[in-house]
Amino acid sequence: MQEGIPIFRAFSSVQNRIEALLAKQQISSLNPEEEQELDSYEEIDDYLSFLNRLALNLL
Repeated sequence: MQEGIPIFRAFSSVQNRIEALLAKQQISSLNPEEEQELDSYEEIDDYLSFLNRLALNLL
C-alpha cells in the first residue's frame, strides 16, 4: 500500500530472477529461452505499471 492505494509488484523471487537475467545479459548472451523469459517479465512489468497508474488516477 502506498498512500492508501494498493501497489502491484512482482514477488521478490521474480525480481531476483530478472536481476540475474539482466546481469547475465551484460556479460554474455542469453539463450533463446532466457530472452523470451526476460521479454515476458518486461510485458508483465508494463502491465503492472499500467495498473498502478490507473489505480493512482482513479483514487
